[in-house]
This record gives sequence, structure tokens and C-alpha cells, in this order.
Amino acid sequence: MPASVLMLLSSFLFALMGVCVKLASASYGTGEIVLYRGLVGALFLFGLMRWRGTPFATPVPSMHFWRSLSGVAALMLWFYAIGKLPLATAITLNYMSSVWMALFLIGGAVLLGASKVDGRLVATVLTGFAGVALVLQPTIEREQFWGGLAGLLSGMLSAMAYLQVTALGRAGEPEDRVVFYFSLGSLTAGLLLTLATSRTGGPTLHGHTWQGAGLLLATGLLATSAQIVMTRAYAIGRPLTNASLNYLGIAHSFLFGVFIFDDPVTSTALLGMGLIVIAGIAATLLRTKAAPGTAATPLNNTEA
Repeated sequence: MPASVLMLLSSFLFALMGVCVKLASASYGTGEIVLYRGLVGALFLFGLMRWRGTPFATPVPSMHFWRSLSGVAALMLWFYAIGKLPLATAITLNYMSSVWMALFLIGGAVLLGASKVDGRLVATVLTGFAGVALVLQPTIEREQFWGGLAGLLSGMLSAMAYLQVTALGRAGEPEDRVVFYFSLGSLTAGLLLTLATSRTGGPTLHGHTWQGAGLLLATGLLATSAQIVMTRAYAIGRPLTNASLNYLGIAHSFLFGVFIFDDPVTSTALLGMGLIVIAGIAATLLRTKAAPGTAATPLNNTEA
């Protein structure tokens, strides 16, 4: 199957996962959804690694710890944002990860004493945050403030997780092992968050209905399947083309939000989404030129 088709499928599956998360958030806390997403993913990857013969032992456990820490934190914030915001808004804010990466590059250049910062990167960052302002301005309400902040932070932490995934790839760690330990981290963190919030009167572990259990199972399967499909696409396709097609996830989530959740449609929000897509693709292109090969790892979602 061509890489372009795989990327289309992956972006659709991630958007569909967002629908399941939003529906599940009506019955479960964020910690619970993360817990079950991790459980399903870990079981799925366990079977896949046994089938492939991939060893579970890793020579770089500390790298997996830091990758899981940033990735799981991003995942929790993203799932929280999905539950609190219009679906397309939450998905779009997470896709800011490429723009955050450009900001990191600017910050790194300044700290290293560079005499000149690439003006194109600066323009990319400004364009991305202008898009954020447009996306949030017509939809964000006072009670949605924390959801908007969580969405922004999820994109930033996704960029940090990307750095760890890149480092693990360079260390020779197979993708299925990386995702397996990420899933274990999700399971553990989700359980700890749920237990912690239950002690303060927050959500605890809920009993299941058939619908609720189905949504949790679907979340885990869709997320894991989308990750595998995306990994295959990046292995055989062109990184920049893949990164560009990945942004179709915003379009999918927008349509799902409108037809399933009756999310509002405004020209301002659509313009903001367009600016974020342009900024993200430009950031990916500039990053690829600055360091060839660095765009070969998925970046634009917290499942990377």
C-alpha cells in the first residue's frame, strides 16, 4: 500500500480515536481513559513483539523513562483537552508540536550564541501562534480556559517527546519496543492519576457499560493501529509528504466535530486552522533542510 494512502488512513484513525475519547469522557475521567488506552496498547504490542521476536529487554531504560514521561504527560493533557473543547480545536492545538519544535530551535540558537536567527523560523512560529489565537478566539469560553491551556501544553510536550523518540531511534531501539514501553507508561500514569484524584473527591475507577467498554477498547485499538500504520508510511514514504498529509487529521476531526458533536463552524476558526497547518508544514520543511533525516519520525500527535 502506498505511503500516501497509509498516511490518509493513519490521520483518519487518529481523528476517529479523538471521537472515542470525547464520547468516553462523558463517563470516564482522563486518567481512566489513559489507563485503558495504555492497557490495550500494551497487550497489543506484547503480542506483536512476541510474534516478531522483538526482545523486551532494552539497553537504554532511562531513555524510555524520559520519553514516556513527556509522551504520557502530553497524552493526558490532550485527552483532557478533547473532553473540554470542540474536537477540531483540541486536535489542532496538539498539531502545534511542529511549531513548538521551531521555537525550540530558535531558543537553542540563541542559547548557543548564534549571531543570527533564521527569520523563516521566526515567521513560522508567529504564524502558528496567530493561528492559535484565531482558533481559540471564537470558541474558547471561560470554563474552557483550562482545556485550551492543556491543548497548547500537549503540543509542546509532544515536541519534547519527539526529541526522545528521535534519540531512541538513533540508539537503535525498534519502534514496537518504544511504543510498548510508552503504553506501559500510559497504563501506570493513568492508574496513578485516577487513584490520586479519587482521594480528593475526583473521578475514580468506574464500572463499565457495554458502550463505555467498547469506547475504551476502540480508543486503544485505534491509537495503536494508527501508530503502526503511520510508522510504516514513514518507513517507505517521503518525510515531508507524509508530514503534510498527516495534517488531514485536522480536517477529519473538524468534520467529525460538526456532524457528531454539532461543533460550531466559524470562518475565523477555519482560518486559524489553515495558518497552523501552513506553519507546521513550513516548520517541518525548515527542520528537514537544517538537519536532513530528522523529519523521518512522526511528530504531529502525542502517540509518536
